[in-house]
Amino acid sequence: MAQHKQQNEQDPEIAISSAIGNVEAFIMKNGRSLLIALIVIIVVVGGFFGYKYLIMAPRGEKAAAAMFSAEQQFAKDSFRLALEGDGNFAGFLEVIEKYGSTPAGNLANHYTGICYLKMGDPVRALEYLKKYKASTDNVTSKIIAAQNYGLQGDIAVEQKDYAKAVKFYDKAVAAADNNLTAPMYLRKAGLAEQAQGNGAKAAAYYEQILTSYPASMDARDAEKLLGSIK
Repeated sequence: MAQHKQQNEQDPEIAISSAIGNVEAFIMKNGRSLLIALIVIIVVVGGFFGYKYLIMAPRGEKAAAAMFSAEQQFAKDSFRLALEGDGNFAGFLEVIEKYGSTPAGNLANHYTGICYLKMGDPVRALEYLKKYKASTDNVTSKIIAAQNYGLQGDIAVEQKDYAKAVKFYDKAVAAADNNLTAPMYLRKAGLAEQAQGNGAKAAAYYEQILTSYPASMDARDAEKLLGSIK
């Protein structure tokens, strides 16, 4: 008996057959539950990809197409027309209403915020700027994110909430580390600190421009501003 047991333990074919038998027995016993679980997985996975590629992708394309004319008006500084449309094409507000969940609809929030700001309505501008979901997936999205934070900082400055403005300018710098936008928002952060009487903090921002972005357009201004503090 001991010899037969030892032979079975050493025989891989017997071990595999035994394992297969156990699996078959488990499937026979729990077959209905496994089938239901498999169907649920297929439905969930299939639903996700179906929603993404059959619904969201076409909606995204429609949103981008709908927003094209509004972007053209925006480029011409026709902000009210870009915002509201004219009956022949959709404005940003309509794009947000119909396609708010798409990338184009999200970008329309940013555009709308700028339009209201240009039209002298910072309260509504801030409302839409906040709705924009910033992304840093590529260079363009990083610059837009920086601009969005920077505009919120500018509104805070208009409201004389300089501490809040500094926080937004810091976010703008972090969103896009480049020679164009980063030093500009560092300079604005320094000015906001100066407005609060925080000379040392303002100087730190100006010094960061001179150290990290010496070739930028804001470097010369930073040098002058730093000299005025010292």
